[in-house]
Amino acid sequence: MAKLMKRKTKTLIVIFIISVILSLKFPSEIEEEERAKREKLEKEEKTFSVFLQRESATSTRERVVSLADELHGLEYDFYRQNCPQAESIVRSTMARIYMQQNDISFGLLRLLFHDCFIKGCDASVFLDDSNGNKNRSIERQAAPNKTLRGINEIDMIKEELDNACPGVVSCADSLALATRDAVVLAGGPFYPVFTGRRDSTQSYFDEAMDEIPKPNDNITRTLFLFSRRGFDEKETVNLLGAHNVGKISCDFIRNRLTNFSGTGQPDASVDHDFLNELRLACQGSNSTNHDGTVASMTSREMRNSSSAMIFQGLSASIPSGARFDNHYYQNLLGGRGLLFADQQLMADENTARFVAVYASDDGTTFRRDFSRSMVKMSNLGVLTGTLGQVRNKCSFPTSQS
Repeated sequence: MAKLMKRKTKTLIVIFIISVILSLKFPSEIEEEERAKREKLEKEEKTFSVFLQRESATSTRERVVSLADELHGLEYDFYRQNCPQAESIVRSTMARIYMQQNDISFGLLRLLFHDCFIKGCDASVFLDDSNGNKNRSIERQAAPNKTLRGINEIDMIKEELDNACPGVVSCADSLALATRDAVVLAGGPFYPVFTGRRDSTQSYFDEAMDEIPKPNDNITRTLFLFSRRGFDEKETVNLLGAHNVGKISCDFIRNRLTNFSGTGQPDASVDHDFLNELRLACQGSNSTNHDGTVASMTSREMRNSSSAMIFQGLSASIPSGARFDNHYYQNLLGGRGLLFADQQLMADENTARFVAVYASDDGTTFRRDFSRSMVKMSNLGVLTGTLGQVRNKCSFPTSQS
């Protein structure tokens, strides 16, 4: 009996050992399994991201952009087959541009914003569809767009893309990708850009005149315009945080300094010391040229320096900052917002609460939320599939290029 039990025990041990051996996998098998898992997770992540973006874009399209057809074709790495090097071309060209113009990031952010806010991200802001008719106004001529920067830089990127893949990558995708890369180069957060946008065949002057938020808008108007594009109060506050970087022409703030809303007095919401700093920075700048290209000092630098300002043109401008941190929100808490529309974020209880949240840490919360909102912004009302066209030159419809 004892021998039988001993034999059974040995058999069970052998069976156990064999089962353990059979369960073991060679390194190559483990690597293959892990690779399959990663690919599955990446596929699920991409699918989920596309779903979120399409939901956002479709919702906005229904409220703002009058398109009858469904949204099709926006996807991760859209050009992987017909122009696989597209994104690397944009990235490398943008890096060269940034080395020469390290303030271009805000220019591209503003260009993308103005394009996407009017009928969606379709590069309509580039387009001259007047056919030589001087009586027809185009979107680029609308007052809010006269100070835009970055159009020439996108033309440069588009030329590089067309040298490699003629007529494949749209101007709308060129702008969306270049803006993301410019944000990263300026120290901002990375965010995914899904591609497949096509270009509009017309521009929208009247809409640009009426629907782009203005520097002197009050909080009610600002929230209304953003809400029409599907942005809530929190998203509005963090998108305006793009004013962390860039330069603002004195022409946009002069009325706050001397004759706010026709009162003959400065804007009472401006911190007194900051008011004097702005007056000093903008003195002698009464030009009607709104080029906004002049270097000046940040509010931080003005507090710590008595150096003379450097004027490089006819219209002075005030840099709002050089880093993607949260100093914009800290300035608002202290009444030091450059634009009236910026400082108005403190005039509403809900938006003021988000300002305080973004000002309270090292900028991590702002950067996280900003990247999410930029994904949503860059997907507004996109044209995909058979809608629109791919322009050869961003300023002209394909038939005229």
